[in-house]
Amino acid sequence: MSTTVETVSAAARTAPAAVIVAIDGPSGTGKSSTSKAVAAQLGLSYLDTGAQYRAITWWMLNNGIDVQNPAEIATAAAKPVIVSGTDPSAPTITVDGEDASGPIRTQEVTSKVSAVSAVPEVRALITELQRSIAKEAERGIVVEGRDIGTTVLPDADIKIFLTASPEARAARRSGEVKGSDLAATREALIKRDAADSGRKTSPLAKAGDAVEVDTTDLTLTQVIECVVTLVGEKQAAK
Repeated sequence: MSTTVETVSAAARTAPAAVIVAIDGPSGTGKSSTSKAVAAQLGLSYLDTGAQYRAITWWMLNNGIDVQNPAEIATAAAKPVIVSGTDPSAPTITVDGEDASGPIRTQEVTSKVSAVSAVPEVRALITELQRSIAKEAERGIVVEGRDIGTTVLPDADIKIFLTASPEARAARRSGEVKGSDLAATREALIKRDAADSGRKTSPLAKAGDAVEVDTTDLTLTQVIECVVTLVGEKQAAK
């Protein structure tokens, strides 16, 4: 009996401590690719909060909600049931049981998501959903978004804010979409930055205790290595 107890105790001591990792930043900085890779390498769960806002926007568009009318959005906000899978190797998202992973990435949703996500009632509902998912992640979780370190999970074990120049971000986004115009993509990114940073409720912002990583001149592998090191140091210190 004592041998079993000693073995369990040793395993507990050597197992990495569960951590909550908040990764914020604007579009095109490498948040999603970095967050998924870090979660996979460290055996953590993963949550793309932006996908949840896209999902509710997609539902609004499909159900005839005027996404330029905040009151109408607020009234409908609690109706869709959004479920996020947290496996970093195959993250999923459903709305009312329907797979929404593809539809939420359309240009129509992209152009409307800032308006929908700015509505306080929407943010309150999605924020509570995100907190419940993080709380249930037994091994720890990497949560990416725009207000994770400041609003959603202000007590996260480690907060990282990814940045990059508008030119680098536009080039990355243009590379993801065939035939896209680089100048138009850059303009759209800057416009969305302004909308997300200027909204009254939970704006895009760097938390005061976040580590800033400029990804402009870094490869994705270098960014991943940097974040894995930062998280590993935090786990070791817990």
